[in-house]
Amino acid sequence: MAHIVVLGAGLGGVPMALEARKELRSSDRITVVSDYPTFHFTPSNPWVAVDWRKPEKIKVELEPMLKKKGIDFIHAAATKVRPDANAIDLANGETLEYDYLVIATGPELAFDEIEGLGPHGGFTQSICHVDHAAASNDVWQDFVKDPGPIVVGAVQGASCFGPAYEFAMILETDLRRRKIRDKVPMTFVTSEPYIGHLGLDGVGDTKGLLESEMRNRHIKWITSARVTKVEDGMMHVEEVAEDGSVKKTHELPFKYSMMLPAFRGIAAVRDVEGLVNPRGFVVIDEHQRNPKYPNVFSVGVCVAIPPVAAYPVPVGVPKTGFMIESMVVATARNLRADLDGKPANNVATWNAVCLADFGDGGVAFVAMPQIPPRNVNWSADGGWVHLAKAGFESYFLGKIRGGVGEPFYEKAVFDMLGIHKVKKES
Repeated sequence: MAHIVVLGAGLGGVPMALEARKELRSSDRITVVSDYPTFHFTPSNPWVAVDWRKPEKIKVELEPMLKKKGIDFIHAAATKVRPDANAIDLANGETLEYDYLVIATGPELAFDEIEGLGPHGGFTQSICHVDHAAASNDVWQDFVKDPGPIVVGAVQGASCFGPAYEFAMILETDLRRRKIRDKVPMTFVTSEPYIGHLGLDGVGDTKGLLESEMRNRHIKWITSARVTKVEDGMMHVEEVAEDGSVKKTHELPFKYSMMLPAFRGIAAVRDVEGLVNPRGFVVIDEHQRNPKYPNVFSVGVCVAIPPVAAYPVPVGVPKTGFMIESMVVATARNLRADLDGKPANNVATWNAVCLADFGDGGVAFVAMPQIPPRNVNWSADGGWVHLAKAGFESYFLGKIRGGVGEPFYEKAVFDMLGIHKVKKES
């Protein structure tokens, strides 16, 4: 019997535990550790922030769901991962030992890297966590009673740009529905070198599609932007030229702002030599395992991925939902291979299938693989994207509530479309 610990219970951790339960031996023990008692569907956070969803509708209580699947759950934060000792120190005073560890913590939000950024002591809102989104909704409800300028976007070093575009468009849609759009100047501020870059050098015609959406909705934008400081009601931004010099400075007044921060690894792993890179993201090989500690795997946003190119303003690479699921499936199968004394030969495809909702439309894209060059590079827009996103939310939450990783019919549909999560080495 082996003890497998999954650290984290988000979009990577919960599917990881469920897939491991399906793939591993019945005698193997699986434990999930999380500082939060519920799973929440992060892609719905923009809807929570404008009261289109209630937080409880996108949450699933972890302990009863996992218990039904024979998976243990510990509600406690990890304070230190000690891979040399195969142990994790927990905030409740316990030390948890493991045979295999899968790190799926997601990121720490680096609001503190920019003065005045963030909801805790800063002046901008966040949609990175359901609690942030719920608090942002309270601010939004006050804002619509006395509207003014809005600034939305993603700061330097950010690696998750899709939600920023989604939220800007959702805010704009909500304002139009309230008949107060004419009272709200909007500016989109992003570290991307161009609109629609998404940290991926674009997918299909995301540049053209998203620029068109911005123009049609009268949202101004600033690209290659470096936020230097945020004050109450004022954002200070440098627009950077290709040679790294400051092209122009902007002082942007706002009455409401949401800026996605840069990410870094959580404190429990951030200074473990050989496990993480300088930003604290977990270093992995093609089989999702750490080269120095081969019994440590990692999936999701906490994985180290180099940027697609060097830019004058740092731009990270997103880890999208389908890409994370491909990491999960490959990891579960490689764990089983290791337990059986066989070489790991499952490689995640890192394909991306994304739906960006704009409230009354949206943009969908497929990138195979996510990082260029690609075999498939497609994007499209339309009202169907909003409906598809709502349908996917319902489907995914249903899977989690039922304790199901990848149903056979889901795999069959994607196989039929030629979109695979895993490939095997010869």
